[in-house]
Amino acid sequence: MRFLDDDDTDPMLSVVNLIDLFLVIIGLLMIIIAQNPLGPLASENAVLVENPGQSDMRITIKEGKELTRYESSGKVGQGQGARAGVTYRLDDGRMIYIPEDKEKPANK
Repeated sequence: MRFLDDDDTDPMLSVVNLIDLFLVIIGLLMIIIAQNPLGPLASENAVLVENPGQSDMRITIKEGKELTRYESSGKVGQGQGARAGVTYRLDDGRMIYIPEDKEKPANK
């Protein structure tokens, strides 16, 4: 009968150990969420670039609570816009940008 009276087999000890383990896991998850640049605790505006320079590059922009994702298609020169001017590289390596005047044609 001594086996039944042993206090070392208390089932509550294992429950307390499980609660401690879950508290540690919850703490680690909260740290991970706080460090995420696109998470709810981050600043209002953030830009996240995934795989920079690769063909599958993605840019995610967070403005307030709105997320916008841009994905690369691998094609060069794709997009919307209008020509704004011309850039020239000088012999010494400097770059010069010359804006185009909308009233004068570029070929004159």
